[in-house]
Amino acid sequence: MNSRHSLLIAISIFFALVMALMPLPISFEPYRPDWVLLVLMYWSLAVPHRLNIGTAWVVGLLMDLASGSPLGVNSLTYSVCIFITASNFQKIRNFSLWQQSILIALFLTLYHLMQFWLNHFLMGVYFSPHYMWPVLTGMLCWWWIFLILRKYRRHFRIR
Repeated sequence: MNSRHSLLIAISIFFALVMALMPLPISFEPYRPDWVLLVLMYWSLAVPHRLNIGTAWVVGLLMDLASGSPLGVNSLTYSVCIFITASNFQKIRNFSLWQQSILIALFLTLYHLMQFWLNHFLMGVYFSPHYMWPVLTGMLCWWWIFLILRKYRRHFRIR
């Protein structure tokens, strides 16, 4: 049963990777939500004993390899965000959905600022306000991701 539950979680993370890598029109690209991080945060809140910092690190490495970003940038930023969500999962679970979406926006802001800082350090990238658009879209998408993955978790009885 445990391997089946882990496989179902891995399938949802795979679909988030596909959504993150799917091409979008150039005008929509700056608004792309961070699908992988949102799915990882959901699972770290819903079943924190199944998804840990090591999982976030491996998924971040896969994202680095697939997107062509410097190796380790997504791994580090995913791990920090998952550490914060997993260590506070009992508090965050008790918040209403709109309060959770505000917290998710804060975590996404942390993620984007850490990613900018690492990319600035490694590649000399300069800050632009359009880096923060995925925070807003991610906050709005959190409602849908939460509701869809909760239905998925309850349907397949993932514990």
